[in-house]
Amino acid sequence: MFYTKEPERRSKGGRRKKSTWLITTLILVGLVVGGIFGQWLFGFKGGDGEFYSGMLDALNFVGNDLFLGLLKMMIVPLIISSVIVGVASVGDFRKLGRIGGKTFFYYFSTMLIAVAIGLTLVNVIQPGKSVGLQERERAEQEFTENVSVQTKVQEGPKGFGPAILAIVRQMIPTNPVAAAADPKLAALPIIFFSIFFGIVLTTVGRKQGIVVSFFDAIFEVMTKMVHVVIYLAPLGVFALVAWSIARIGLESYAGGMLWYVLTVILGLALHGLVVLPLILWLFGKANPLTYMYQMRSALMTAFGTDSSSATLPVTIEAAIDEGGCSKKAAGFVLPLGATINMDGTALFEAVAVVFIAQAYGVQLGIEQNIVIAITAVLTAVGAAGIPSASLVMMPVIIAAINQSMGGGEALVPIAGIGLILGIDRLLDMSRTTVNVWGDAVGAKIITRTEPDPVEADPRERHI
Repeated sequence: MFYTKEPERRSKGGRRKKSTWLITTLILVGLVVGGIFGQWLFGFKGGDGEFYSGMLDALNFVGNDLFLGLLKMMIVPLIISSVIVGVASVGDFRKLGRIGGKTFFYYFSTMLIAVAIGLTLVNVIQPGKSVGLQERERAEQEFTENVSVQTKVQEGPKGFGPAILAIVRQMIPTNPVAAAADPKLAALPIIFFSIFFGIVLTTVGRKQGIVVSFFDAIFEVMTKMVHVVIYLAPLGVFALVAWSIARIGLESYAGGMLWYVLTVILGLALHGLVVLPLILWLFGKANPLTYMYQMRSALMTAFGTDSSSATLPVTIEAAIDEGGCSKKAAGFVLPLGATINMDGTALFEAVAVVFIAQAYGVQLGIEQNIVIAITAVLTAVGAAGIPSASLVMMPVIIAAINQSMGGGEALVPIAGIGLILGIDRLLDMSRTTVNVWGDAVGAKIITRTEPDPVEADPRERHI
């Protein structure tokens, strides 16, 4: 029986690899063409307003409403099914504790390394000193006019302690169904409930198999749905990139902000192309270039969608099918990482806050840099895996710095966030890619250090 199925499996595997390669190439083309088209469309911003706004609406519909909407639709059932199956497959509580301990140690270690890289670069390059008075005045005006950011800043937790409490509070859902229906995609309470459910599930005996089989089937269906939606990725990525650049133009990344952009990009490149590959090579015993190539669809989708949560279905699919990660590791590490492990976000927040301080002539000492490092990691954990979520958490870091400098009048003005509002989208796409890459590296390491039990060759089973 199994021998007759083998040629069919190989045939499907070959077709699957060709299809993946084609989609990956088309996504890359979509990224490039989207950038060119967006810059061309930006030229109409001050002219034909009706054509410009109409094209923006069309791009927004295709990218955000259609493509991202379909991906977000699958996030909740995918998280619930993958986490429950992943936790239940571990079985032994001691083994689950080892996996959880290694995962969290990896998360926080890599985020601290990322923050250290960011702080070192921003203090050496000092990009904030290139910002002039005119840019500061324009930033404050933009911040004042941006009602959504203002509202989020007022609602955000102030200070170091409240930030920690806010993270703990959002972990425990009073209503798991309501948490799953939250349009903000707050995945942390869903993950907490799913982990708790999976742990208790291992204690119910014979009925465990029925429940695990049910959620495993859901996981397989969701994976198939991802395969269908991913065919829209080239068009969706094109629309999202074009929409982002058409709103601000590539010229926004020049002038006084150029050094800030280069500092962030350099930090992300060092962490994503040097630190994480080195960690993967040392602890995962895997070739970083090969694994990065295997995760290419997830990485390019992360760059195009600007959302680690929306990319999660693609990340899980690529990690298992292409990257060779176990379902147990992918189901536990990746959903948790999409919410907690934010290397790129932590690095960005550290650079951005010091940049704002430099732009306003505020001198930060060693104590303030330590406060930034700790708070950046904690706020990165609390940030949602959605576009520009780190901007919402940035006032927490600024409040913590001002408090460490004596409080009173804000020495580092929150309105300075306006400096980076306009150009944040492209940088957010870059740091989201690093976030997803960090999750994928973690899943590969856990796959090696906590392997699944070796199963007998199915051809040797008695049928």
